[in-house]
Amino acid sequence: MAEEGKKKKTDKKDSAGSSVRTKATRTKGAENLAPAELVTPRLYTRYTKEVVPALMKQFNYKSVMQVPRITKIVLNAGLGRATQNIKIVDQAMKDMAAISGQKPVQCKSKIAISNFKLRAGLPIGVRVTLRGARMYEFIDRLVNLALPRIRDFRGIPDRGFDSRGNFTMGLKDQLVFPELEFDSVENTFGMNITFVTTAKTDQEGLALMQAFNFPFRKRPQGTSQQKAA
Repeated sequence: MAEEGKKKKTDKKDSAGSSVRTKATRTKGAENLAPAELVTPRLYTRYTKEVVPALMKQFNYKSVMQVPRITKIVLNAGLGRATQNIKIVDQAMKDMAAISGQKPVQCKSKIAISNFKLRAGLPIGVRVTLRGARMYEFIDRLVNLALPRIRDFRGIPDRGFDSRGNFTMGLKDQLVFPELEFDSVENTFGMNITFVTTAKTDQEGLALMQAFNFPFRKRPQGTSQQKAA
């Protein structure tokens, strides 16, 4: 009886060891995978090596910490038509996620307005905030890919500054981004893009945005004199 008990214990150990081996062999391919490499965005490298020295020389900064930088980018899309068709919000969530590379957040109404057929708590917008590497990658794709795809593009107006160095621009169509396919998009929507910076004046904010090659529209000469008059 004792020998039979020992045999049963050894059989259980062997069976347990075999199961462990099979589990190890199933995950053996995952163990051989190399870890993902973190790639620094090229715009961040350009900011540290080219933009910072240029702005320090232009505005006579004494410290590197005084140089303005972009802290975050906020993409906001209003969807007033979503009150009649809730599917518009789902499509906007997918499109915004493809554009930004990050899951967006729904913006819901706080009050009910009967004239607009709006109830409290209905999703009427989509918003996403970008920071860090995704922020610099979005700027790179916006300046070099999205804006050149706009028909009859004549530059971005520089009147979107808020006197604190922050800049806001608008896009009428999300299809300018190459991440979206024309056949998969049923409803188009515009969006506002806000660049939050540490600049103290609009002049410093404009110089920072120009350093990232933002194609601002050139104002005709004499406009400032006409306004003053």
